[in-house]
Amino acid sequence: MTTAPPDGTADGTADRAADRAADRAADRAADHGASAERTRLAWRRTGLSATAVALLAARPAFAPSAGVGFILVAAVAMAGWAVLVGLAQRRSVGLDARPPRPGRRTIAAYAMVTAGFAVLGALVVVL
Repeated sequence: MTTAPPDGTADGTADRAADRAADRAADRAADHGASAERTRLAWRRTGLSATAVALLAARPAFAPSAGVGFILVAAVAMAGWAVLVGLAQRRSVGLDARPPRPGRRTIAAYAMVTAGFAVLGALVVVL
């Protein structure tokens, strides 16, 4: 004589389906921190590329015949880089909070500074 599983079905499929659903829910909960980490890494990659552009823009200022224009471009590039790094740090702290805080103004400011670095990078390449 055989006994039926506790869920009333002959083969226990309801138990297996419930286990799979619980596993999927646990996977989604575990991914919460992964999305914040991916965002943080994307901000760091942008900061690294801005570092390269700022250093390339500052390079002509160290030539012996550098004029005031080159020095001003280098100063603006380094100031923009410092702002970008500061904004990235501020956003990183916001991502550490649970739930993550929205970064409305930080993201808009970061986008504007990054667009400025894109223009500066294009000028460095062309000139």
